[in-house]
Amino acid sequence: MARRRASVFLRAAEQDDAAAVSALYESPKVFGNLLQLPFPRESIWRERLASPDPDTLNLLALIDGEVVGHGFLGRPNLNARRRHVGVIGLAVHPDNQGRGIGSALLAAMIERAERWMQMIRLELEVYPDNLAAIAVYRKHGFVEEGRLRSYAFRDGQLVDVLAMARVGESPSRL
Repeated sequence: MARRRASVFLRAAEQDDAAAVSALYESPKVFGNLLQLPFPRESIWRERLASPDPDTLNLLALIDGEVVGHGFLGRPNLNARRRHVGVIGLAVHPDNQGRGIGSALLAAMIERAERWMQMIRLELEVYPDNLAAIAVYRKHGFVEEGRLRSYAFRDGQLVDVLAMARVGESPSRL
């Protein structure tokens, strides 16, 4: 008998989602591949999800009402010359990796950034050994722009990250 694949539902996170988002980041397979720390605090996620910046998006992926993924889209700074730039972060629960959830989150964030927010350059960092994530980013048009050496402290040692970016089409001039 074939098993039905549950569909992924995407929606913006609210402050009340802080416990579920915090729980997503509890897995060493999640925080170990990101610039997150062990033992995430719900209160910190409540603050992050309450960002007053209207350009910030915390996007959740849910299956049967359970948070299985989180995407972040924001601006790196408010400098007028970098308003066309967005930064992206992505996390998927280990039990749900390889099911297209990261790709769905990423596609939705790219659409919002490029079609609605005039962000034509999207940036992210990824550990070089996170081959699955790199494949998803490449699938969506991100290219490696460089290696940042000794960028982060992970599991007792300094490690590099890859700087990747996607540059979309410039909006038409009026």
